[in-house]
Amino acid sequence: MRLVALTLLVAAVAICAEAPKADLTLQDSAGKKVRLRDLRGKPAVLNFWATWCGPCKAEMPMLVELEKQYAARGVQFIGASMDGSKTKAQIPSFLAEHHVAFPVWYGGSADDLDRLHLGGAVPATAFLDAEGHIVARILGQARLEELKERLDWLTGDRSGPAPEPLVKHLQ
Repeated sequence: MRLVALTLLVAAVAICAEAPKADLTLQDSAGKKVRLRDLRGKPAVLNFWATWCGPCKAEMPMLVELEKQYAARGVQFIGASMDGSKTKAQIPSFLAEHHVAFPVWYGGSADDLDRLHLGGAVPATAFLDAEGHIVARILGQARLEELKERLDWLTGDRSGPAPEPLVKHLQ
């Protein structure tokens, strides 16, 4: 009987244990330090991309349109550029070409992707709840329906089943 009680206690603690909150520190376009934890209080979409990435270029128009649609629901969109010193100068023209109005952070790295369990390639997208927990990830170029499904769940009452927490479109 004690073994059963102990097993149930351990299981309850494991279920109730809060997942760690995602954190990331990068820079804005002016070089000012920006932190993911400062966005807590609202759900967020964090998309890692680069100017040299073909799938990122294809995905960006969807993110721009979804940001317009979901801003009224309080969703914050953040772009995290993976461009290094050789391509960083191309970021402003890329943003203008794609009409990106949401904040873009500079200095993303493979270590950041790894720390957030986003694989090792771009594009990669994380969906964060208002408390800062990553509730879903898409590795590789996202499909519109995948983005909407996760955004609707994130901004809804979450009474239905959660969408698949990890979608991989990478080989």
